[in-house]
Amino acid sequence: MVHEIENFYGCYLLYCINPKFKGHTYIGFTVDPNRRLKQHNAGKHAGGAQRTSGRGPWQMILIIHGFPNEISALRFEWAWQHPKKSRRLQTVAAPKKKSEQGYCYKFRIACEMLRVGPWKMLPLTVRWLNQDFMLDFDSGLQPPAHMAIAYGPVKSLKVNGSNHSAKQDAGLQPQQRRCDICHKKLKIEKDTLKCIHIDCHMECHTPCLQSHFISQTDNMDELLPIEGSCPKCHQQVLWGDLIRFKRGCYQKLKENENADKDHWTDVLTDS
Repeated sequence: MVHEIENFYGCYLLYCINPKFKGHTYIGFTVDPNRRLKQHNAGKHAGGAQRTSGRGPWQMILIIHGFPNEISALRFEWAWQHPKKSRRLQTVAAPKKKSEQGYCYKFRIACEMLRVGPWKMLPLTVRWLNQDFMLDFDSGLQPPAHMAIAYGPVKSLKVNGSNHSAKQDAGLQPQQRRCDICHKKLKIEKDTLKCIHIDCHMECHTPCLQSHFISQTDNMDELLPIEGSCPKCHQQVLWGDLIRFKRGCYQKLKENENADKDHWTDVLTDS
């Protein structure tokens, strides 16, 4: 089963299976995991990194995706690569143990990162790409509840423009569209957000929905909410998903129906 993700920004962990360099790992950033893995295995001349060139084959075993933009993902990548230098991780990331395998240490650092700001606020997905390397989360290092744990291959899709649905504006003139929270007129498209659920026509001013979500939490000092209940359909939605929807995501999200029925991800998903 191949999952297609629009406007993909992810940070990945490579594992070397070359007997001469077996156990070596590499952390990187990509907007296209399949293409990036091919570059690493092809060598530096094909766009692969110098540290991985000539040492393959490599396997991409883990990828964390769902970052809102390239800058956010690159900052995560740098901190994951340099936990001792990152001011956010200096006090929470314990040094590598002598008995700890390299990729186990890298996974532990990633778990720590998902629990500190600003990353703990993002709608991230932790995806295992290879079942042979899957690890369990320690009881004290579980990711926030709003983050998904996924399994199996992923494919990136490019989308352009905003996801301004004609369905939601059907029969409405610009002067008739009103915020579902403050009920004032909606004038500028870039300052509005819409519900991601297909049967919901909710549309609000961004600040109105932001305040509405924050009012549902125990921390009124939050600048940005993590999630909230849609004021119209009352279903829970992630703030990050609303932003991604506005940028054009979730138009073509689907699963590959031609995938092998006995794929290992089906067992994990159903269990």
